[in-house]
Amino acid sequence: MRMVFLGPPGAGKGTLAAMASTRMVLPHISTGDLFRAAIGDGSELGKKVKGILAEGKLVSDDLTIELVKGRLSGKDALEGWILDGFPRTVLQAQALEGFDPVDIVVNFDVDDALILSRLTGRIVCKSCGKIYHATTMPPAKEGVCDACEGILYTRPDDTKDAIWTRLSAYRQQTAPLIEWYGSRGKLVTIDGAGTPEEVYVRFAGAVGR
Repeated sequence: MRMVFLGPPGAGKGTLAAMASTRMVLPHISTGDLFRAAIGDGSELGKKVKGILAEGKLVSDDLTIELVKGRLSGKDALEGWILDGFPRTVLQAQALEGFDPVDIVVNFDVDDALILSRLTGRIVCKSCGKIYHATTMPPAKEGVCDACEGILYTRPDDTKDAIWTRLSAYRQQTAPLIEWYGSRGKLVTIDGAGTPEEVYVRFAGAVGR
């Protein structure tokens, strides 16, 4: 199964994608991971991405599409995948349909109050990227990742002002994408409120798993 996860910052896409990846035996592919991998391998493409990000600019559609296309050609992605963070625009969605069409797009719907609560309490491992919440899902030892013993930190964009800016940008950018997939009968929207397990049950029911 080929799936795209959509949802605003704080919707829990990363957590749900990790759960689905393990339970459905599908690779979880995020653009952030692809950018970091490209930079790490020192390829020409990676050097381009590194230069763009160093200037604080957004990676272009063409470069992002090229990275995703290359990743989806990997052996582990031949039977399906979960995309998180791509596509972000209709142009990217059209490109994806051209080289590896999506089966279903899952839109996680979460209200603003819950998003603020989740993100202002979010803490992340610097080493492995595992996500915790200071109140609802704290690590066993304060400041230390349960999985790899890495250092936990609060992302600089998880402040209230930054969150509102990100939400506004997401909605302007993604509304056309939701309409585009909806018109093609590929979109399902589920309630993203509740514990990860509760949301996963809804997700599994929506995708027939």
